[in-house]
Amino acid sequence: MSSSAYDVYACKPFDNCSQERDGVWSETIQSRGMNEEELLRRAAEERALIVSRYSRGREEGAQIDPWEDPGFEIYHATDRYGFIHDKRLPQKADPHELRLRQVEMERVKKWLKMLKNWETMSTSEKLRRRIYKGIPNSLRGQVWSQLLNLETVRVEQQGKYEEMRQLAWRWSPDIRQIDLDVNRTYRDHIMFRERYGLKQQALFNVLGAYSVYNLDIGYCQGMSQIAALLLMYLNEEDAFWALSVLVSDKKYSMHGFFIPGFPKLLRYQEHHDKIMNKFLPKLKKHLDRNGVDTGIYTLKWFFQCFLDRIPFTLTLRVWDVYLLEGERVLTGMAYNLLKMHRRALSRLGMDEILQYLQVRLERDFGFDDDTAMTNLERALDELKRAKLDYPGPPPQHELPRRPFGLFTEPTFERKVGRRSSEFSAAERATRESVVLRRDAAITEPIAGNGHQRDSRISVEGGGGLGGSKFSFDPSIDDASSLLDCHHSGSRRSLADTSVTSTADLSVFSTATRSQALDNSLDTHSNASDGSAGGASSGGSGVGHPGSIQRGPSAHSTPRATPHAPSPDVVRIYVPYTSSSPTPTPSPQNGDVPRSLPRSLPDHNKIRIRIDTQEEQTPVVEHGQLIRPFRIDSPEIDLK
Repeated sequence: MSSSAYDVYACKPFDNCSQERDGVWSETIQSRGMNEEELLRRAAEERALIVSRYSRGREEGAQIDPWEDPGFEIYHATDRYGFIHDKRLPQKADPHELRLRQVEMERVKKWLKMLKNWETMSTSEKLRRRIYKGIPNSLRGQVWSQLLNLETVRVEQQGKYEEMRQLAWRWSPDIRQIDLDVNRTYRDHIMFRERYGLKQQALFNVLGAYSVYNLDIGYCQGMSQIAALLLMYLNEEDAFWALSVLVSDKKYSMHGFFIPGFPKLLRYQEHHDKIMNKFLPKLKKHLDRNGVDTGIYTLKWFFQCFLDRIPFTLTLRVWDVYLLEGERVLTGMAYNLLKMHRRALSRLGMDEILQYLQVRLERDFGFDDDTAMTNLERALDELKRAKLDYPGPPPQHELPRRPFGLFTEPTFERKVGRRSSEFSAAERATRESVVLRRDAAITEPIAGNGHQRDSRISVEGGGGLGGSKFSFDPSIDDASSLLDCHHSGSRRSLADTSVTSTADLSVFSTATRSQALDNSLDTHSNASDGSAGGASSGGSGVGHPGSIQRGPSAHSTPRATPHAPSPDVVRIYVPYTSSSPTPTPSPQNGDVPRSLPRSLPDHNKIRIRIDTQEEQTPVVEHGQLIRPFRIDSPEIDLK
């Protein structure tokens, strides 16, 4: 039987409910050993206690559990979908909200009738129209279950979920990573707010069971929020089979998103670029000029069908249509979102664009949900006429290779979470694809406009990317929010988590950062082919900046094209003749070793003079003034 978000008030924070039920059950068991006299005495005492509570009422000293009282604060800070807010919600809904609820309640009767005749209605145009208008929230779980055909799947796979859950508890190498992610998934939702609460248990069980059910994927961190969303409307076993359908059914084919290398994610990002070039070319050039690569802002759009990137109410509406139409909704909504906000985005710089796409729109989309869904339907029709609504069927390498549910005991390496220190073929192909797409975005503005695009990114030093002005706060960086990538612990940190959770999304989050390295006049990428950003997770859910570094490349020489660096960074490239023989690539970092001539004349130096008359620049960290920046000498000689 499915549940809905309306059920959140049925049991929690309401552990007392279950305790009461458990207490009655235990007493029933104990009563089997009691004689009739003892049973009668106990019943009289219980009756007297209840009568005394009602006789006393709310006088001082009355024993009333907090959750039984309407003044319980959480009732006033929790919205109808179960999310807990920092402040009390308005006592009265605004007229627009009241009207929407009234319309929704009027639709419930029609939906109940349609659910009773699902076999005849499931392919009708009426069902499609009603889903675009929105499924009543109280019936969403039932409709989702029908759209995914869960009842049939559950009957065909009877007993399989319990089998997989037991196997996961004993063997899953992903248990540690799943535990970390459960603890930071929708903690602002009443269902998941309590550590080891009922829904956290269900989420842990679903993810663990699937990690041994689908051995091609195991577990990937993008799956936790999808499973949590399903658990808001479905019971535990139904949520498991819903996740299975989303991954394996050809209508959704999410399998290619989660396997190593993320081939489907790359394919969809390339298709998104085609749509942008055809329908929104000006906006595409503006994003390219500002270093906003498709790989940065589309991760959660495609990977999790817009979870946490648009308001939750709109997310539910998009998921309704996604479960009806399938994967074409991903490309359609991506195009629709950018089309609706193209004017605002065209006025923003890089940091503002990312803030807008990944933070602001989730708080305020700027359009009501009905308008957004009407535009989505139009966008899908527009793309269909241009034959761009569907990127095409998944190629063979995106499809499952091993049968589902046939468990084999993990190898020693998988049990302990040990990985090879080398990139897999899929990871190398992923990295190369990102670099190629990035380079294409760089060269097109140069060829068309005769100038280099302004990435607005500064890089301190040629080796590390940690000095980038690009903010990689986890609330802004898609990859950090999904995988908490950390550069320095790429492989070793994975041994502490799991084998299959190593799907390294930092490859996408840092395409723009590595591009900054190429755009600047710094000489080389200080990287090796054997290291990359990986997943290092903490229980707090705060992500760390991730990075991927490039190996030896024919393009690792300085660019001669003009580049406008950030105003607070000065880069100076001074060529000189080395006294050493022809340089050879370094096996450590791919750089060409350079050495200064043995002696330099005094005039062969650079002097930097800084005007100290202006106000000293303060050093600020996390919004706090640390100290003013002072220069001991106004002249600095660089030799």
